[in-house]
Amino acid sequence: MTVKLTVLSAVGSLVWGTLLAAMRVSPVPLLRGAGAAYVNIVRNIPLTVIIVFSSLGLADIFGVTMGTDNFDIQGFRLAVLSLAAYHSAFVCEALRSGINTVPVGQAEAARAIGLSFSQTLRLIVLPQAFRSVITPLANVLIALTKNTTVAAAIGVAEAASLMKTMIENEAQTLLIGAVFAFGFVVLTLPTGLFLGWLGKRLAVKR
Repeated sequence: MTVKLTVLSAVGSLVWGTLLAAMRVSPVPLLRGAGAAYVNIVRNIPLTVIIVFSSLGLADIFGVTMGTDNFDIQGFRLAVLSLAAYHSAFVCEALRSGINTVPVGQAEAARAIGLSFSQTLRLIVLPQAFRSVITPLANVLIALTKNTTVAAAIGVAEAASLMKTMIENEAQTLLIGAVFAFGFVVLTLPTGLFLGWLGKRLAVKR
């Protein structure tokens, strides 16, 4: 469950974070303002508040069912939505810093040959930006993996929820805690090492 939450939330945050980054560098003031407002607001709200609101607010008050009446599936989908919405703000800022490393002359040359803003961003700027921010994005992914434990607040049976249940039923509190802690190290350490190596290998030479 933890791996499923991580993978789906990572994909969602990467897609939405990329769109937010495009909004933040857009020539349209309204889009820039909306992107900046989203990032600054979401980054300063605790993830626990966001994920509890998604359950109590979206599901209970507004009746958002996420396409199912099954409580467990609904909770899982709301957790993915919350994690993606939260971490997309950090993806956006990491990616925007990468966009700022691309020389302005390349964007000007793209416009000079007739490319639109979206074409310049998609074909020229973003490929270089992604290569320069692989390591920061890896840090966001690692943080996301650890933050999946917050999903236990709305009843999603991920690692922290399972650990709590096992501790309540067993006397081996330290052993159980150590096993789950080791599990997160196994998930995050190889990911960080691999993406760190990949970031150095694919880094854009300036």
